[in-house]
Amino acid sequence: MCSWRDMGPLIRLETTLTGDRYLSILSDHLHSFMPIVHSDGLGQFQKDNATPQASRVATKWLQEHSSDFRHFHWPPKSSEMNIIEDIRDALLHAVEKRSPPPRTPMDMWSVMKDEWCELPPRYPQTLVESMPHRVAALLCVRGSPTRY
Repeated sequence: MCSWRDMGPLIRLETTLTGDRYLSILSDHLHSFMPIVHSDGLGQFQKDNATPQASRVATKWLQEHSSDFRHFHWPPKSSEMNIIEDIRDALLHAVEKRSPPPRTPMDMWSVMKDEWCELPPRYPQTLVESMPHRVAALLCVRGSPTRY
């Protein structure tokens, strides 16, 4: 996760993301991250409504914690509009440039953590600033896929 102000923890999933696993991420990480980076209470949480994120348990948890932070409503399954996808792509590109490449899952995890910490501090701000253009592009194509 990330915000305008800071990058949150990089979380390793060793299996498929389910609604229950997503709920544990929300409760273990998001709930503590938001007050740190948005002490003014103005932070908004964005998700792309992938199946685990739209699960009943996750939706219920977000409703129960609606006073802790705002939930930015987003079109269903619109991952190409979520800035975390850009960050994921940047990490994967950095990993591809590594020589030698990671050979084991633990090597990959170590490289991903290193590259996560190496992302430029201004990178999330640049992505957040791109949102008006992303939304305009989405509106132009009436919700169809965009170049983002």
